[in-house]
Amino acid sequence: MYAYIRRTRRPVSRDEAAASVGISRKLAAFHLDKLVEAGVLQAHYEAVGGVRKVGRNPKVYEPSDVDIQVSIPQRHHDILAEILMTAVLAGGNAEAAALQAAQTRGEREGAALRERTHRPGRLGAERALTMAATILERHGFEPDRTAPNRIRLRNCPFHPLATKAPALVCGINQSFCSGILNGLAATRLEAALTPQPNECCVELHPS
Repeated sequence: MYAYIRRTRRPVSRDEAAASVGISRKLAAFHLDKLVEAGVLQAHYEAVGGVRKVGRNPKVYEPSDVDIQVSIPQRHHDILAEILMTAVLAGGNAEAAALQAAQTRGEREGAALRERTHRPGRLGAERALTMAATILERHGFEPDRTAPNRIRLRNCPFHPLATKAPALVCGINQSFCSGILNGLAATRLEAALTPQPNECCVELHPS
């Protein structure tokens, strides 16, 4: 139904949406309103096709301005693109600039999380890893707490680009994770390159 509404390029009624996929109007209404709740459709009342009939105008639906991307496992090529764009605009050695941009991005996110946490004080390794995992989970790295003081990243959100330039992408991952630890002021931890097949190359553990 969502694809049909996008193709139609005008507000669509419940009856039209139901007919497009061969389901009842009641079931279509249920799913359409769920899509409105999710923010991918918006709804209002108007006369379909400009023809005003007796009674209240029907509820119609049209796409919102939200972009939808679905990937399992998560991929975040937008983050990599932003880091590389920053590096290109910085000029000079592009690879060094990319690593610095990744570290700066990580520091910003780590510092923001630390600031939102009420009086974190001096972070021990275990608490710092818990906070770092929150950021890494949000960006699709699938952090796995293999030990109280160790996190292994099970997914590279930049794969399959990593297969084309592994040294660059793995370096960006490490710099981003190092930046997170710096932003959290987690001085007892480091982000190290420990490559494993079909996983991210980075592990966070005591320095």
